[in-house]
Amino acid sequence: MNLSVVIPVFNEVENIGEILKRVQSTGLATEIIIVDDGSQDGSRDTLKNIDGKENVRVILHERNQGKGAAVMSGLRAAQGDILLIQDADLEYDPRDYNVLLQPIQEGKADVVYGSRFLGAPHRVTMFWHLMANRLLTFMTNILYNTILTDMETGYKVFRREVIENIKIRAKRFDFEPEFTAKVLKHNYRIFEVPISFNPRDYSQGKKIGMKDAFEAVWTLLKYRFMD
Repeated sequence: MNLSVVIPVFNEVENIGEILKRVQSTGLATEIIIVDDGSQDGSRDTLKNIDGKENVRVILHERNQGKGAAVMSGLRAAQGDILLIQDADLEYDPRDYNVLLQPIQEGKADVVYGSRFLGAPHRVTMFWHLMANRLLTFMTNILYNTILTDMETGYKVFRREVIENIKIRAKRFDFEPEFTAKVLKHNYRIFEVPISFNPRDYSQGKKIGMKDAFEAVWTLLKYRFMD
């Protein structure tokens, strides 16, 4: 098994070193692809210094294009058999990699979602953010006849042929609903596993806003009724 970990980055100079250390400490990543999406806080200087070291590859976007664009740049460059998306903000814990990978390794799944709502330890915070996530997941379940608990999770792991067989157009936070919609429409086997979660609050990090929520709703509707 060759695991490629894709890390989209935007203004994470304080966290990039720590998340890289945590990913490497798992000993599971064959390659780590970090995509900087036009950061202006010094992240790019840090990344230039680690490019090419210890299985790390760095891709630099000249301007900010959005999380979806950064993720797709990393996925297109990835060479592993299994691809894993890892946010840089320390909310998701790489110590969960073994749990995330197990259903694919056992041949039970093509795609694995790390669910924040299946009972694993998590920081208690942001009720309305939680409700927005659950409403979007509920809408996904109605439209696509499924039983997901966390469509918006940042932890998505999948066989490389999955992303080779679907075309993703999303540039921003609409990556999550578009990816989910197309995976479900292609009848790929999805497993959910519990993950720990340590969310930043609105003063600390980049959260999905009302505009992004409406865009997610439109994305779910659009891909339900068109290819």
